Amino acid sequence: MATERWPLAAVNAAHYFDEGNRLLASNDPQGAQSCWREALRLDPTLAEAHANLGFVLDQIGALTEAEACYRQAIMLSPDLWPPHLNLGGLLTSQKRLAEAEATYEQALSLNDASPAIWSNLGALYLCWHKDTEAERCLRLAIALDTRYAKPRFNLAYLLLRQGRFEEGWACLEARDWYTALARQLTCPRWTGESLAGQSVLIGYEAGHGDMVQFCRYASVLKTQGAAHITLLCHPALKRLFGSLAAVDVVVAFDEAQPWLASGHWDFWTPLLSLPFHCQTRLDTIPANLPYLHAQADLVAHWDTQLPRSGVRVGLVWKGNPQFENDADRSLPGLEVLAPLGRVAGACFISLQKGAGEAQAQHPPTNLPLLDLGTKMADFADAAAIVANLDLVICVDTAIAHLAGALGKPCWVLLPDYKTDWRWLMHRTDSPWYPGVMRLFRQRTAGNWAPVVAEVCTALAERINRG
Repeated sequence: MATERWPLAAVNAAHYFDEGNRLLASNDPQGAQSCWREALRLDPTLAEAHANLGFVLDQIGALTEAEACYRQAIMLSPDLWPPHLNLGGLLTSQKRLAEAEATYEQALSLNDASPAIWSNLGALYLCWHKDTEAERCLRLAIALDTRYAKPRFNLAYLLLRQGRFEEGWACLEARDWYTALARQLTCPRWTGESLAGQSVLIGYEAGHGDMVQFCRYASVLKTQGAAHITLLCHPALKRLFGSLAAVDVVVAFDEAQPWLASGHWDFWTPLLSLPFHCQTRLDTIPANLPYLHAQADLVAHWDTQLPRSGVRVGLVWKGNPQFENDADRSLPGLEVLAPLGRVAGACFISLQKGAGEAQAQHPPTNLPLLDLGTKMADFADAAAIVANLDLVICVDTAIAHLAGALGKPCWVLLPDYKTDWRWLMHRTDSPWYPGVMRLFRQRTAGNWAPVVAEVCTALAERINRG
């Protein structure tokens, strides 16, 4: 009777490989990385260990080494499709779109029944403005696994930016970032039932800009008969949201933990589910401006800090660096806006908070700038400053939505790469902020100079018109 025997090194390599998988599943990526490196020291031909190591390195941003690991796994085991999938994602993140497309096509040649590959390829085509191809891929992914959320979420992005709201809002329900809040609540989630005489908790979502844009739906719920509305929001928005006429109670999420457990509502809803259940279409967007208001005492206080002559223009050039597309939506630095300084009759005020804030203290020599961003405590202060301005010029960040919600003229600089869906396609205005919002779009990714030149011309024309 023959007995199979394995080299000791290979047995040990398999042990470290399995242990690495266990540690990753236990949320210990550093421990997993150490195990896979040991597995590869013992057996450098273990393709799966190269692939898994690449995945962890990819997650921590060690992209050069991660790419090398993926390619080594593919070389050792060409028929292993997951390294192709992950390599495609890495290449997409670096905007190497043609390489990523070829990588995904190779992955599909190995496994064309994988919804993950079709979903990733669809997301790639979205970045590439190839909407027809993107929609085909995403619908294939959904058909392969109707429970798979990512392609449905990506399809929402495509549909909403095309203005196809009916299906777009439904697909947006595939997002999952509100699930932690849902676990803390005992009342049912609102799905469009009658609200006559009912109390509703509106849960916070995502970023400050999302909250500012969609808090308008509280008034829609009141018109539907809601008797009492509680709005849960980011701490920096609490004072500002006190001006929402339709909201009875505003609570910041940093004070909400014990409060949520003891609260009693008839329904709760995530904020971004409201357009879906309110059946919003392009021609029914609730856009009665202004729906937010600055506090009169704060307006008076900040007015004393501002220049007494000239057209007052607020500037914001960077968003939250944690946002996935921030490198594209934010300007490299304040110096990109330096040409504005040549426009006669304008005085510029920095509203920049967080990333880039310090640049306002040392602006380009030809762009005199009053730095108020460092002095703002929260969005109530920001609103009071904006209320005193004539115009806001900014990148796609929360201040744009704040200005719009206040009914203040606002010019938004938009990137070509992964332009946010809420700005729709090709438009120079926004139906979310009619009459006050103007959009200036990049024509080629990363090239802000023509956009700023266009803004300079528009600003000079505005000032000359008086």
